Amino acid sequence: MPLQPWMKLISVDDHLIEHPRVWQDRLPAALKETGPRIVEQSLGEGRPPAQVWVYENRIYPYIGLNAVAGKKPEEYGLDPVRYDDMIPGCYDPKARLADMDIDGVEAMMCFPSFPRFCGTVFLEAEDKDLALLCVQAYNDFVLDEWCAAGPGRLIPIVLLPLWDVTEAVKEIHRTAGKGAKGISFPDLPHALGLPSVHSDYWDPVFSAAEETGMPLCQHFGSGGATSIPQIAPDAPFAVMTNLMGTNSMHATTDWVFSGALHKHPNLKIGLSEGGIGWIPYIIERADYVWRKHRFYQNINQDVKPSEIFAKHFHGCFIEDDFGLSNRERVGIDRITWECDYPHSDSFWPASRKRAEEAFQDVPDEEVHKIVELNARRLYNLPVADPVPAGQSS
Repeated sequence: MPLQPWMKLISVDDHLIEHPRVWQDRLPAALKETGPRIVEQSLGEGRPPAQVWVYENRIYPYIGLNAVAGKKPEEYGLDPVRYDDMIPGCYDPKARLADMDIDGVEAMMCFPSFPRFCGTVFLEAEDKDLALLCVQAYNDFVLDEWCAAGPGRLIPIVLLPLWDVTEAVKEIHRTAGKGAKGISFPDLPHALGLPSVHSDYWDPVFSAAEETGMPLCQHFGSGGATSIPQIAPDAPFAVMTNLMGTNSMHATTDWVFSGALHKHPNLKIGLSEGGIGWIPYIIERADYVWRKHRFYQNINQDVKPSEIFAKHFHGCFIEDDFGLSNRERVGIDRITWECDYPHSDSFWPASRKRAEEAFQDVPDEEVHKIVELNARRLYNLPVADPVPAGQSS
Protein backbone atom coordinates (compact mmCIF):
# COMPACT_ATOMS: atom_id res chain seq x y z
CA MET A 1 0.00 0.00 0.00
CA PRO A 2 1.25 3.57 -0.59
CA LEU A 3 2.37 5.77 2.27
CA GLN A 4 -0.83 7.58 3.17
CA PRO A 5 -0.68 11.40 2.95
CA TRP A 6 -1.94 11.76 6.53
CA MET A 7 1.02 9.79 7.90
CA LYS A 8 3.65 12.20 9.22
CA LEU A 9 7.23 10.98 8.90
CA ILE A 10 9.27 11.42 12.09
CA SER A 11 12.98 10.78 11.71
CA VAL A 12 14.89 9.79 14.86
CA ASP A 13 18.38 10.11 13.38
CA ASP A 14 19.59 13.20 11.58
CA HIS A 15 22.48 15.60 12.03
CA LEU A 16 23.14 19.31 12.29
CA ILE A 17 26.26 21.19 11.33
CA GLU A 18 27.01 23.74 14.04
CA HIS A 19 27.34 27.28 12.70
CA PRO A 20 30.61 29.13 13.51
CA ARG A 21 29.24 31.13 16.45
CA VAL A 22 27.59 28.38 18.53
CA TRP A 23 30.25 28.56 21.26
CA GLN A 24 31.53 32.08 20.57
CA ASP A 25 28.04 33.42 21.32
CA ARG A 26 27.73 31.48 24.60
CA LEU A 27 31.10 31.16 26.30
CA PRO A 28 32.49 33.83 28.68
CA ALA A 29 34.69 36.37 26.87
CA ALA A 30 37.86 35.12 28.56
CA LEU A 31 37.31 31.59 27.19
CA LYS A 32 36.32 32.32 23.60
CA GLU A 33 39.87 32.05 22.26
CA THR A 34 40.31 28.60 23.80
CA GLY A 35 36.76 27.42 23.09
CA PRO A 36 35.58 26.08 19.73
CA ARG A 37 35.92 28.52 16.85
CA ILE A 38 36.21 28.36 13.07
CA VAL A 39 39.47 29.33 11.32
CA GLU A 40 40.75 29.14 7.76
CA GLN A 41 43.40 26.49 7.08
CA SER A 42 45.46 25.78 3.99
CA LEU A 43 45.10 22.33 2.45
CA GLY A 44 48.23 22.66 0.34
CA GLU A 45 49.45 24.44 -2.76
CA GLY A 46 46.84 24.82 -5.45
CA ARG A 47 43.94 23.90 -3.18
CA PRO A 48 41.43 26.31 -1.68
CA PRO A 49 41.63 26.81 2.11
CA ALA A 50 39.27 24.87 4.36
CA GLN A 51 37.25 26.06 7.33
CA VAL A 52 38.12 23.98 10.39
CA TRP A 53 37.25 24.04 14.08
CA VAL A 54 40.00 24.89 16.55
CA TYR A 55 39.51 23.94 20.20
CA GLU A 56 42.29 24.05 22.80
CA ASN A 57 44.75 24.41 19.88
CA ARG A 58 43.54 21.14 18.32
CA ILE A 59 42.16 21.16 14.77
CA TYR A 60 38.93 19.40 13.79
CA PRO A 61 37.95 19.53 10.10
CA TYR A 62 34.43 18.80 8.89
CA ILE A 63 34.58 15.55 6.94
CA GLY A 64 32.94 15.87 3.56
CA LEU A 65 30.53 12.95 4.03
CA ASN A 66 28.91 14.81 6.93
CA ALA A 67 27.26 17.37 4.67
CA VAL A 68 26.46 15.95 1.24
CA ALA A 69 22.71 16.60 1.06
CA GLY A 70 21.94 17.85 -2.43
CA LYS A 71 25.07 16.31 -3.98
CA LYS A 72 25.37 13.32 -6.27
CA PRO A 73 27.27 10.24 -4.99
CA GLU A 74 29.92 10.97 -7.61
CA GLU A 75 30.64 14.21 -5.72
CA TYR A 76 31.11 12.62 -2.28
CA GLY A 77 34.50 12.71 -0.60
CA LEU A 78 36.39 12.82 2.68
CA ASP A 79 38.09 16.18 2.26
CA PRO A 80 37.14 19.00 4.67
CA VAL A 81 34.30 21.18 3.42
CA ARG A 82 33.42 24.85 3.75
CA TYR A 83 30.06 26.23 4.78
CA ASP A 84 29.52 27.60 1.28
CA ASP A 85 30.01 24.03 -0.02
CA MET A 86 26.96 22.93 2.00
CA ILE A 87 23.32 23.69 1.40
CA PRO A 88 22.02 26.05 4.14
CA GLY A 89 19.78 23.37 5.65
CA CYS A 90 22.91 21.76 7.09
CA TYR A 91 23.49 24.61 9.56
CA ASP A 92 20.46 26.94 9.38
CA PRO A 93 17.35 25.61 11.20
CA LYS A 94 14.90 27.66 9.13
CA ALA A 95 16.48 26.31 5.94
CA ARG A 96 16.36 22.83 7.49
CA LEU A 97 12.60 23.17 7.99
CA ALA A 98 12.22 24.14 4.35
CA ASP A 99 14.28 21.12 3.31
CA MET A 100 12.11 18.91 5.50
CA ASP A 101 9.03 20.23 3.70
CA ILE A 102 10.64 19.40 0.35
CA ASP A 103 11.44 15.91 1.65
CA GLY A 104 7.99 15.24 3.13
CA VAL A 105 9.37 14.90 6.67
CA GLU A 106 7.35 16.24 9.60
CA ALA A 107 9.96 16.11 12.37
CA MET A 108 13.56 15.09 12.99
CA MET A 109 16.01 14.62 15.84
CA CYS A 110 19.53 15.86 15.10
CA PHE A 111 22.82 14.60 16.51
CA PRO A 112 25.82 16.99 16.67
CA SER A 113 28.74 17.06 14.26
CA PHE A 114 31.78 18.95 15.59
CA PRO A 115 31.45 17.55 19.16
CA ARG A 116 30.87 14.10 17.60
CA PHE A 117 27.67 12.15 18.14
CA CYS A 118 27.78 12.11 21.95
CA GLY A 119 30.21 14.93 22.74
CA THR A 120 33.45 12.98 22.96
CA VAL A 121 35.44 15.99 21.75
CA PHE A 122 34.74 17.50 25.16
CA LEU A 123 35.56 14.25 26.95
CA GLU A 124 39.06 14.51 25.42
CA ALA A 125 39.50 18.13 26.56
CA GLU A 126 42.29 19.17 28.91
CA ASP A 127 40.26 21.85 30.71
CA LYS A 128 37.18 20.06 32.02
CA ASP A 129 35.68 23.25 33.46
CA LEU A 130 35.71 24.74 29.97
CA ALA A 131 34.48 21.44 28.54
CA LEU A 132 31.47 21.49 30.86
CA LEU A 133 30.63 25.01 29.72
CA CYS A 134 30.96 23.81 26.10
CA VAL A 135 28.53 20.94 26.70
CA GLN A 136 26.06 23.33 28.31
CA ALA A 137 26.51 25.85 25.51
CA TYR A 138 25.81 23.19 22.89
CA ASN A 139 22.68 22.06 24.70
CA ASP A 140 21.46 25.65 25.03
CA PHE A 141 22.09 26.17 21.31
CA VAL A 142 20.01 23.09 20.50
CA LEU A 143 17.18 23.99 22.85
CA ASP A 144 17.07 27.79 22.49
CA GLU A 145 18.13 28.30 18.88
CA TRP A 146 18.04 25.21 16.69
CA CYS A 147 14.88 23.51 17.93
CA ALA A 148 13.21 26.78 18.88
CA ALA A 149 13.05 27.56 15.15
CA GLY A 150 10.60 24.69 14.69
CA PRO A 151 8.90 23.62 17.94
CA GLY A 152 7.53 20.11 17.59
CA ARG A 153 9.41 19.59 14.32
CA LEU A 154 13.05 19.83 15.44
CA ILE A 155 13.34 17.41 18.37
CA PRO A 156 16.06 18.25 20.93
CA ILE A 157 18.65 15.65 21.89
CA VAL A 158 21.36 16.73 24.35
CA LEU A 159 24.92 15.91 25.37
CA LEU A 160 26.35 14.99 28.77
CA PRO A 161 29.69 15.74 30.45
CA LEU A 162 30.59 12.06 30.32
CA TRP A 163 33.60 12.45 32.63
CA ASP A 164 31.49 13.58 35.60
CA VAL A 165 28.39 11.61 36.60
CA THR A 166 27.23 14.22 39.10
CA GLU A 167 27.34 16.99 36.51
CA ALA A 168 25.76 14.67 33.94
CA VAL A 169 22.77 14.11 36.21
CA LYS A 170 22.44 17.87 36.74
CA GLU A 171 22.53 18.43 32.98
CA ILE A 172 19.85 15.80 32.36
CA HIS A 173 17.48 17.53 34.77
CA ARG A 174 18.40 21.03 33.56
CA THR A 175 17.79 20.23 29.91
CA ALA A 176 14.68 18.16 30.59
CA GLY A 177 13.26 21.26 32.23
CA LYS A 178 13.89 23.13 28.99
CA GLY A 179 12.21 20.50 26.81
CA ALA A 180 14.91 18.00 25.83
CA LYS A 181 13.56 14.69 24.51
CA GLY A 182 16.61 12.42 24.33
CA ILE A 183 20.18 11.98 25.56
CA SER A 184 23.05 11.10 23.26
CA PHE A 185 25.03 8.35 24.99
CA PRO A 186 28.06 6.39 23.70
CA ASP A 187 27.25 3.01 22.19
CA LEU A 188 30.42 1.48 23.71
CA PRO A 189 31.53 3.68 26.62
CA HIS A 190 34.35 1.31 27.58
CA ALA A 191 35.99 2.01 24.21
CA LEU A 192 36.32 5.63 25.35
CA GLY A 193 38.13 4.62 28.54
CA LEU A 194 34.93 5.06 30.54
CA PRO A 195 33.28 2.42 32.74
CA SER A 196 31.07 0.02 30.80
CA VAL A 197 27.35 -0.55 31.20
CA HIS A 198 28.26 -3.66 33.21
CA SER A 199 29.50 -1.45 36.04
CA ASP A 200 27.39 0.57 38.48
CA TYR A 201 29.15 3.82 37.52
CA TRP A 202 26.29 5.02 35.30
CA ASP A 203 23.45 4.19 37.70
CA PRO A 204 22.76 7.84 38.63
CA VAL A 205 22.65 8.78 34.94
CA PHE A 206 20.31 5.91 34.11
CA SER A 207 18.07 6.84 37.03
CA ALA A 208 17.93 10.46 35.86
CA ALA A 209 17.05 9.33 32.35
CA GLU A 210 14.23 7.21 33.79
CA GLU A 211 12.96 10.06 35.94
CA THR A 212 12.84 12.46 33.01
CA GLY A 213 11.52 9.89 30.51
CA MET A 214 14.36 10.54 28.07
CA PRO A 215 15.78 7.61 26.06
CA LEU A 216 19.50 7.06 25.76
CA CYS A 217 20.20 7.43 22.04
CA GLN A 218 23.20 5.39 20.94
CA HIS A 219 24.42 6.34 17.49
CA PHE A 220 26.68 3.73 15.97
CA GLY A 221 30.31 4.78 16.12
CA SER A 222 29.76 7.09 19.10
CA GLY A 223 32.15 4.97 21.14
CA GLY A 224 35.08 6.65 19.42
CA ALA A 225 37.85 5.65 17.06
CA THR A 226 38.79 2.51 18.98
CA SER A 227 35.23 1.20 18.76
CA ILE A 228 34.78 1.36 15.01
CA PRO A 229 35.22 -1.90 13.07
CA GLN A 230 38.87 -2.80 12.72
CA ILE A 231 39.66 -3.34 9.06
CA ALA A 232 42.76 -4.21 7.07
CA PRO A 233 45.07 -1.22 6.58
CA ASP A 234 44.79 -1.56 2.81
CA ALA A 235 41.02 -2.09 2.78
CA PRO A 236 38.85 0.57 1.13
CA PHE A 237 36.78 2.87 3.35
CA ALA A 238 33.69 1.03 2.07
CA VAL A 239 34.57 -1.96 4.28
CA MET A 240 34.30 0.10 7.44
CA THR A 241 31.14 1.84 6.21
CA ASN A 242 29.55 -1.54 5.57
CA LEU A 243 30.46 -2.86 9.02
CA MET A 244 29.40 0.12 11.15
CA GLY A 245 26.10 -1.52 12.09
CA THR A 246 28.03 -4.16 14.02
CA ASN A 247 28.59 -1.51 16.71
CA SER A 248 24.87 -1.59 17.44
CA MET A 249 25.04 -5.38 17.71
CA HIS A 250 27.90 -5.10 20.21
CA ALA A 251 26.10 -2.42 22.23
CA THR A 252 22.87 -4.41 22.34
CA THR A 253 24.66 -7.54 23.53
CA ASP A 254 26.41 -5.54 26.26
CA TRP A 255 23.08 -4.20 27.52
CA VAL A 256 21.07 -7.44 27.50
CA PHE A 257 23.74 -9.31 29.48
CA SER A 258 24.39 -6.48 31.93
CA GLY A 259 22.47 -5.90 35.12
CA ALA A 260 21.70 -2.28 34.24
CA LEU A 261 18.28 -2.84 32.72
CA HIS A 262 17.20 -5.06 35.61
CA LYS A 263 18.01 -2.20 37.99
CA HIS A 264 16.43 0.42 35.72
CA PRO A 265 13.16 -1.06 34.49
CA ASN A 266 11.96 2.16 32.82
CA LEU A 267 15.12 3.03 30.91
CA LYS A 268 14.70 3.23 27.12
CA ILE A 269 17.50 2.68 24.59
CA GLY A 270 17.41 3.98 21.03
CA LEU A 271 19.81 2.38 18.55
CA SER A 272 20.56 5.02 15.92
CA GLU A 273 21.56 4.21 12.34
CA GLY A 274 22.33 0.57 13.05
CA GLY A 275 19.46 -0.82 10.95
CA ILE A 276 17.08 -3.54 12.09
CA GLY A 277 17.67 -6.62 9.93
CA TRP A 278 20.28 -8.05 12.33
CA ILE A 279 18.07 -7.86 15.42
CA PRO A 280 16.29 -11.23 15.14
CA TYR A 281 19.59 -13.06 14.82
CA ILE A 282 21.51 -11.33 17.62
CA ILE A 283 18.59 -11.67 20.05
CA GLU A 284 18.02 -15.32 19.14
CA ARG A 285 21.73 -15.93 19.63
CA ALA A 286 21.66 -14.10 22.99
CA ASP A 287 18.82 -16.31 24.22
CA TYR A 288 20.73 -19.42 23.13
CA VAL A 289 23.88 -18.27 24.95
CA TRP A 290 21.80 -17.40 28.03
CA ARG A 291 20.14 -20.83 28.12
CA LYS A 292 23.44 -22.72 27.87
CA HIS A 293 25.90 -20.47 29.69
CA ARG A 294 24.12 -18.46 32.35
CA PHE A 295 24.64 -20.90 35.21
CA TYR A 296 28.33 -20.28 35.77
CA GLN A 297 28.28 -16.50 35.12
CA ASN A 298 27.23 -13.41 37.02
CA ILE A 299 24.25 -12.67 34.79
CA ASN A 300 20.54 -12.67 35.48
CA GLN A 301 19.25 -16.23 35.79
CA ASP A 302 15.53 -15.55 35.31
CA VAL A 303 14.91 -13.15 32.42
CA LYS A 304 15.82 -13.98 28.82
CA PRO A 305 17.71 -11.37 26.77
CA SER A 306 14.82 -11.29 24.29
CA GLU A 307 12.49 -10.14 27.08
CA ILE A 308 14.93 -7.39 28.03
CA PHE A 309 15.23 -6.28 24.42
CA ALA A 310 11.48 -6.21 23.89
CA LYS A 311 10.96 -4.04 26.95
CA HIS A 312 13.74 -1.49 26.55
CA PHE A 313 14.96 -1.15 22.96
CA HIS A 314 14.01 0.36 19.66
CA GLY A 315 15.94 0.53 16.43
CA CYS A 316 15.64 2.62 13.29
CA PHE A 317 16.38 2.22 9.62
CA ILE A 318 16.89 4.22 6.45
CA GLU A 319 16.85 1.37 3.96
CA ASP A 320 16.45 -2.15 5.30
CA ASP A 321 14.14 -4.23 3.14
CA PHE A 322 15.18 -7.45 4.87
CA GLY A 323 14.44 -5.97 8.27
CA LEU A 324 11.02 -4.76 7.13
CA SER A 325 10.15 -8.16 5.70
CA ASN A 326 10.99 -9.64 9.12
CA ARG A 327 9.42 -6.81 11.11
CA GLU A 328 7.32 -9.13 13.27
CA ARG A 329 10.48 -10.85 14.50
CA VAL A 330 12.03 -7.46 15.24
CA GLY A 331 8.85 -6.17 16.89
CA ILE A 332 6.71 -3.65 15.03
CA ASP A 333 6.40 -1.45 18.12
CA ARG A 334 10.22 -1.29 18.33
CA ILE A 335 10.92 0.01 14.82
CA THR A 336 11.32 3.68 13.95
CA TRP A 337 12.34 5.45 10.76
CA GLU A 338 15.24 7.78 9.99
CA CYS A 339 16.25 10.19 7.28
CA ASP A 340 19.94 10.84 8.18
CA TYR A 341 19.98 14.32 6.60
CA PRO A 342 22.53 15.65 5.57
CA HIS A 343 24.75 12.54 5.64
CA SER A 344 25.60 10.33 2.72
CA ASP A 345 23.05 7.62 3.59
CA SER A 346 20.15 10.07 3.28
CA PHE A 347 17.75 9.98 0.32
CA TRP A 348 17.00 13.72 0.55
CA PRO A 349 15.10 15.24 -1.25
CA ALA A 350 13.26 11.98 -1.95
CA SER A 351 12.98 10.42 1.54
CA ARG A 352 9.20 10.16 1.48
CA LYS A 353 9.30 8.66 -2.01
CA ARG A 354 11.85 6.04 -0.88
CA ALA A 355 9.81 5.28 2.23
CA GLU A 356 6.72 4.78 0.10
CA GLU A 357 8.61 2.23 -2.00
CA ALA A 358 9.87 0.43 1.11
CA PHE A 359 6.40 0.18 2.67
CA GLN A 360 4.55 -1.02 -0.43
CA ASP A 361 3.71 -4.40 1.10
CA VAL A 362 3.20 -3.25 4.71
CA PRO A 363 -0.33 -2.65 6.09
CA ASP A 364 -1.26 0.95 6.87
CA GLU A 365 -1.58 0.35 10.61
CA GLU A 366 1.98 -0.97 10.81
CA VAL A 367 3.38 1.75 8.55
CA HIS A 368 1.78 4.44 10.71
CA LYS A 369 3.42 2.99 13.82
CA ILE A 370 6.85 2.74 12.22
CA VAL A 371 7.02 6.16 10.58
CA GLU A 372 5.27 8.17 13.29
CA LEU A 373 3.47 6.70 16.27
CA ASN A 374 6.35 4.68 17.73
CA ALA A 375 8.58 7.75 17.76
CA ARG A 376 5.87 9.82 19.46
CA ARG A 377 5.50 7.19 22.17
CA LEU A 378 9.20 6.52 22.74
CA TYR A 379 10.27 10.17 22.79
CA ASN A 380 7.20 11.56 24.55
CA LEU A 381 6.29 13.74 21.58
CA PRO A 382 2.92 15.51 21.29
CA VAL A 383 0.03 13.29 20.32
CA ALA A 384 -0.59 13.09 16.59
CA ASP A 385 -3.64 14.56 14.88
CA PRO A 386 -6.54 12.10 14.72
CA VAL A 387 -6.45 9.68 11.80
CA PRO A 388 -9.01 10.75 9.18
CA ALA A 389 -12.38 9.03 9.43
CA GLY A 390 -12.51 5.80 7.52
CA GLN A 391 -8.73 5.29 7.61
CA SER A 392 -6.85 2.66 9.60
CA SER A 393 -4.67 3.76 12.51
